[in-house]
Amino acid sequence: MLKSLNTTKFVSVAILSVILAGCGVSSPNSTGTTTTVATSLAAAPLAANVYLAQAANSKEAQQRDTNLLLAAHAYINANDYAAAQKLLKSIQPSLTQSPTLLAEHKYLTARVLEHTSTYSDALKILNYPSNWSLPSWQMTAYHQFKAHLYQLNKQPIEQVRELSLLATYLPPAQASEVNNTIWLVLQPMHEQTLKAFTQEAKNPVFTGWLQLAYIAKHYAVDPSQLVRYLGEWQKQNPYHPAAAKLPADLDRALNAKPFTPKNIAVLLPLTGSRANAANAIRQGILASYMAKQNDHVAVNFFDTADDAARAYQQAVAAGAEFIIGPLLPTEIEQLQVMNATNAATINAAANAANTTNPEKIANTVAIAPPVPQLFLNQVDKFTPDPTKFYFALSPAQEAADAAEHLYQDGVTKPLLLASNDALGKRMAESFIQAWKKKSDNAVEVYYYDGGDQMKTTVQDALGVRESQARIARIKELVGSSVQADFRSRQDIDAIYMISTPQDLTLLKAFIDVNFSVFTQPVPLYTSSRSRVENESTQTAQDLNNLTLSDAPWLMQNGEENLMVKTLFPSWNNNQKRLFVMGYDAMDLIGRLAQMRSFTGYQYNGRSGALSVSPDGIVNRQLSWGRYQRGSFRQL
Repeated sequence: MLKSLNTTKFVSVAILSVILAGCGVSSPNSTGTTTTVATSLAAAPLAANVYLAQAANSKEAQQRDTNLLLAAHAYINANDYAAAQKLLKSIQPSLTQSPTLLAEHKYLTARVLEHTSTYSDALKILNYPSNWSLPSWQMTAYHQFKAHLYQLNKQPIEQVRELSLLATYLPPAQASEVNNTIWLVLQPMHEQTLKAFTQEAKNPVFTGWLQLAYIAKHYAVDPSQLVRYLGEWQKQNPYHPAAAKLPADLDRALNAKPFTPKNIAVLLPLTGSRANAANAIRQGILASYMAKQNDHVAVNFFDTADDAARAYQQAVAAGAEFIIGPLLPTEIEQLQVMNATNAATINAAANAANTTNPEKIANTVAIAPPVPQLFLNQVDKFTPDPTKFYFALSPAQEAADAAEHLYQDGVTKPLLLASNDALGKRMAESFIQAWKKKSDNAVEVYYYDGGDQMKTTVQDALGVRESQARIARIKELVGSSVQADFRSRQDIDAIYMISTPQDLTLLKAFIDVNFSVFTQPVPLYTSSRSRVENESTQTAQDLNNLTLSDAPWLMQNGEENLMVKTLFPSWNNNQKRLFVMGYDAMDLIGRLAQMRSFTGYQYNGRSGALSVSPDGIVNRQLSWGRYQRGSFRQL
């Protein structure tokens, strides 16, 4: 079952009662006056049989229908959806034609369909005619539930539309919570998606939210432009909820001072066993630097092969205003220890001098203040620092991104086949943790070893060996003349493979042949770690219908790709990924401060759609491609 992340959970029965205390059901009678039924439809606190008894004793049709609807509501509260559905269906033909009662019938029917059918079916039912005049509590419940259904149906634009309408029916404190939710829903959306809805005139509050989100994403990296366009937006939307008080993260982005270094140092292992990897990053940094043609910025490289701390000190002594690197986790940890020691020394001297500004004391202890830094890897333990950022081509991060992608693809029950090694287990665990944030469905994982054991693991994972064992037992009882085909399991809807390129082709072949003729094969996904180098047409055909994630640059065949291939013909895919990492690292420098303040901002780099979390980690959202008809195509 998908996790019901109800973003509007704060609109409770208690709030509804504040909105309309003692609300009743009203309808015009034949004389044009209004008859009010005392029973409230806003909540059903009693048992269903109580309302059914009251309905049986009701003298008026409207009072009877009110109690029957309350009984259906009580069944839903007790999770007895079958009884609620049966009751709602039985009363529909004779239901009093009061907008309030008709609306409640639609609402409760949609509540049942959420659990017994599809979210789309529930949304089709939950549609009130515009000419209905309904009480505020009913419109509140209506927009809240529609927003909830759109969230479950993965339609964030429509979810925002309903939330913007919901806020108009709420007291200020609850409306503020809804507005915060709207902003959170808008954050992951691509700016082009937002732009497509910025001209809609029917709901100005909804349109205003999308315009604001688009401006924030499009101009986040340029504070002066951001201020200009936000000012124009506020003039055009003076009564919008966000006009008087901007979202907090957007306000922080406005006040964040971007890094504008004139002297950039790069710390890499330019010699030794890691020099090939470092050279690919170096070439990417230089390519980005040359593309900008900025004569006022200097870039200097320092070798960390012998001592990362010494390379750092050399860079600082040379006047570095921003540092990219180092590359290796052990080098980052070495600098962490050095910085912690320096900070303790400066703080001790500052305390002794009775000053609250440790930086002023740094020169007296011959220690330079720390320089803003973009590390080219991640470490497990670090203390967040506003000037420190971590950018890595992390397999674990890629697996977490894959969990998000599969969920957005509509997958509800994924199966993982992972290599039985440290990296396979780390990626699998990362996928599982990311999936838990999206769904209550547990992820099954099967770890495979090489050789014949791979086939056995695949058969176990797909339930084939269990089926074959059943067939063998039947033949023992009935006779070997019995003809039977094995069956594979049907309760999974996708397989995510975590493998090496060497294992991928064989692993997929085992999966293909172990889907029974009675079962529709499920979609297969894998990571860039599995991508085969220089795959032939035959290999691509063997991988037909396999979907794979990778850096967007490696899914293209443009002029820049051809140039790199010509200049560095021996590079493998890993070196190409490091090249675009270096390119993006250089491009990120002037954006990092704003990206960290405004986590909804994404920079579309060559290595992925990049964003920065509050702790300084650069997150990558990868592109996806699929093998089809003997070639690999970006989706």
